[in-house]
Amino acid sequence: MPTMEHVTEVVRAGGDHIPDLLTRVEERLAELARDHGQELAAHATSTIAAGGKRLRPLLVFLAADGEAGDGLVRAAAAVELIHSATLVHDDVLDGASLRRGIPTVVATGGRGAATATGDLLFARAFAELTRNGRIDQVRVLSDATSALARGELLQRADAWDATVPVVRYMCRCELKTARLFEAACRLGALEAGTDADVLGDFGRRVGLAFQLLDDVLDVSGPAARTGKHRGTDLLDGTVTLPLILARERDPGLAALDPRTIDSAAAAEDVCDRIAATGALDEARGRALEVVAEAKSALPASLSERQRTALELVADGVVARYA
Repeated sequence: MPTMEHVTEVVRAGGDHIPDLLTRVEERLAELARDHGQELAAHATSTIAAGGKRLRPLLVFLAADGEAGDGLVRAAAAVELIHSATLVHDDVLDGASLRRGIPTVVATGGRGAATATGDLLFARAFAELTRNGRIDQVRVLSDATSALARGELLQRADAWDATVPVVRYMCRCELKTARLFEAACRLGALEAGTDADVLGDFGRRVGLAFQLLDDVLDVSGPAARTGKHRGTDLLDGTVTLPLILARERDPGLAALDPRTIDSAAAAEDVCDRIAATGALDEARGRALEVVAEAKSALPASLSERQRTALELVADGVVARYA
């Protein structure tokens, strides 16, 4: 995730209307989390209140470049609700105790409450977007959500398999992360009546780079920056690009069975071994290439304000690693 300083810079570049739109999204998210029974409302509210940088709603607004209507706010809220739902469900599957440095719903309420909370957020997202009366927008979000499910199944199928090839890993990143970034940009463009394909492609590339660098951060840490323990992916059996590349350089890592990584200390040790191979720099380099491709693909027809803001988003994804 870009730093708060970068997000502030993006908001400033995006125009005077952006802060008001973000405030309206926060208010709408809070409204949508309430009034679903005391327990569900409490968990949904805490999930929304945990925040984050609201990068996906911001992309909706930047892709719309000047639009500021209720339909845009609904689209942005729907994207953020889907994102929040996937995080809650991921924590259930992973048994994660922390998210953004605070206890997860599954840690505080158990698997049943967390599953139901994620389901609620998914439902509220589509209920919100359908209020726009745009079947093309519903189709965009539905396609992205289906991709998320396929990506999760692919990740589960690959669990503990150290031989996962780069191409399969990249496909997983596209499905689990990049497609929702793409959807955010497409929804904003559709609401504004501009080129959804071009801006969607930009979002897809930025989302892919985001995931690549997130996987680098899982190995490099520290927890103060990521909000989770270093090597969490390794402990979950999730094989990511740094380990895939490191195995090509270190015979010891090539022979490693991920199932033997059974403690935080063991994960830390493997993280250190991965870093020693130079694999983190190579993975980061690949992410930088994707960011450069995203920026170069932006059409000349964009306003200077829109181009500047979108390029800042792409640069902010990289800055998180620095």
